[in-house]
Amino acid sequence: MAKLTNYIAYVNSETSFDQIGHLDIERNTIQPLSFLSGTPVKSLYQVIEAGSPDKLAAAGPPIPVDSVKILPVISGRDVLAVGKNYIEHAKEFNSSGYDSSDKVDRPSHPVIFTKRVTSIIANREDIQLHEDFTSTADYEGEIGVILGKPGFRIKEQDAWEYVWGYTIINDVTARERQRDHKQFFIGKSADTYCPIGPIAVPKEDLPKTLRVQTYVNKELRQDSTTEDLIFPIPELLAVMSAGQTLQPGDILATGTPAGVGIGKQPPVFLKSGDEISISVTGLGTLTNQIAQPNPSNTMASRTHSLSAFELTNASRTISKGAGLTIVNGKPISYQTIGSANENIIFAHGLGGTKDYWTPLISTLSLAESGTLHLYDFEGHGLSPTHPLSQLSIESLAIDLAGIFQIAGISPSAPATLFAHSMSCLVAIKFALDNPGLVKRLILLGPPPSPLTEASSNFFLARAALVRTKGMATIVDATVDSGTSDFSKRNNPLAIAAIRLSLLGQDPEAYAKACHALSGATTRLEVEKLDVDTLIITGEKDRFSTPSLCDEYKKSIKNSRCVELKDVGHWLAFEDAGGVARAVKGI
Repeated sequence: MAKLTNYIAYVNSETSFDQIGHLDIERNTIQPLSFLSGTPVKSLYQVIEAGSPDKLAAAGPPIPVDSVKILPVISGRDVLAVGKNYIEHAKEFNSSGYDSSDKVDRPSHPVIFTKRVTSIIANREDIQLHEDFTSTADYEGEIGVILGKPGFRIKEQDAWEYVWGYTIINDVTARERQRDHKQFFIGKSADTYCPIGPIAVPKEDLPKTLRVQTYVNKELRQDSTTEDLIFPIPELLAVMSAGQTLQPGDILATGTPAGVGIGKQPPVFLKSGDEISISVTGLGTLTNQIAQPNPSNTMASRTHSLSAFELTNASRTISKGAGLTIVNGKPISYQTIGSANENIIFAHGLGGTKDYWTPLISTLSLAESGTLHLYDFEGHGLSPTHPLSQLSIESLAIDLAGIFQIAGISPSAPATLFAHSMSCLVAIKFALDNPGLVKRLILLGPPPSPLTEASSNFFLARAALVRTKGMATIVDATVDSGTSDFSKRNNPLAIAAIRLSLLGQDPEAYAKACHALSGATTRLEVEKLDVDTLIITGEKDRFSTPSLCDEYKKSIKNSRCVELKDVGHWLAFEDAGGVARAVKGI
């Protein structure tokens, strides 16, 4: 079986994730790759760290190259580079009038510089000249060496042990900037000035000597081999690692041969529409075209979209949020069940998900009589949360309003609203702020309003605990205090469901919700509620005690309270039948 080591980076069109595949150059197809575990390979850095290609396998059928977005085969770091490393190029550069470094044809030491990470683009992406930046843009076809392991003070005789493989680089250069600044960085780091790819290949799958050829508009301009390097690769690695540690995945552009634009008489510079193709033995061809003049900068817009933040609890949804609904600018897991006329909204509590309501929905056959709207509030279940997003009862009430809007609820067609635990406060806040949208309010285990100082501090401490120790540290205590002894003895499925619901939460997202609940220290004016309200609590509920629910009943007009015998705080899990009977009795 042929080796699958022509590594190419692309965007998976189904998941929108970056992925690595094998490029079949003859068929122009990509074979997606995974590790033997079945996990897709996401980057060349993973390939390098995995070590052996035997740890990778084909995953699914090949896909046409033209059907996906191709990425730089490796990116994310500045590119290390060497100048004047082919003798004939050193001569042409010295005589061009653009060389402000030493004037000898053969440098005494390697000329080292870097190219900015923002200069990196992929095969077939356009190069933007930035006409107001340069009028002397030039090409430089180069072989890029990719490091395979960390190296400090690498010895020349050991250098090949540190080389993972190779790729192709076009070291595009603004010659007058290179000359005027008397160093190479600015002239070589303009956005889009470092095309890389199309593939990277391990050294074991390539010949010892590599030939690089550069064509401009199909005219051969450069043609040389690694045998012509002034400073061979082992010496370059020894020099560069003498005082710094080279890292796996570092790229070293080894220099360009003679034949660049400034070597011609008169010099010939790149212009819009020019096509540069660089071929290297076993590495295919890197092709890029010079873009038409454009005041916009594609790289600037690309970097503006990058963020140092990652969504918390986002890994549970594939395709970077696929299947989520945008509610108030936030991705929320929302679903509807049934299609009858009556709209019923469900809001779960702290540590729950929309699946908390499944036993009750099934027991009451609600899907047959209404359109059910279920959602995971921000950070819980399948809904992610942004680190900058601060949760509160107020913010969650605004999100609930967004759910009502998506559901098409109006005063002429109000909805029934079910809420559990913490979300009872959210539901009350929403109903107070949006009179007429709720025709029936069903509260399961509502917390006190306001929370006592002791309760507020308890949830702050719980947030700190799960942030440092994880969900496993609080699950036993939560189940123990939140369920009745009867449930523990006689309802193992309920106990398992509660444990799974808690252990399935992201610790940071759960901690944020604890912070939101701890901040519920302002009393809600429940006496102003003007909606039929059913309050259900458990006889053994320590958080939403029967006496507390009696106080709610006294304060809320048109309300009644039902107490379920031998039930704790997780009512729909512990006694779905009892909750159903209470609801039917409205």
